[in-house]
Amino acid sequence: MEETKLLFETKKIMNMGTVKEMTGLSERQIRYYEEKKLVFPERSPSGTRKYSLSDIRLLLTIAELIKKGIHTDSIRKKLQGGNLLIS
Repeated sequence: MEETKLLFETKKIMNMGTVKEMTGLSERQIRYYEEKKLVFPERSPSGTRKYSLSDIRLLLTIAELIKKGIHTDSIRKKLQGGNLLIS
């Protein structure tokens, strides 16, 4: 069961429109977080970005931290160090 839950969380199947609707973030914000190497969507053969539920949680966490004034470089360092709690 745990393995199924992990697959459910990490399977990258949602497109940008779905992610925008679920997070309330703009396409530009989401692409900016990708540019800053904070989130890593997969690409379909046609180039469409694909996101998972884990990515959505991460995007919401990033947006909240930025709203609190934390710079993207600091967020990336915390992500790389495993020191960021994703809610």
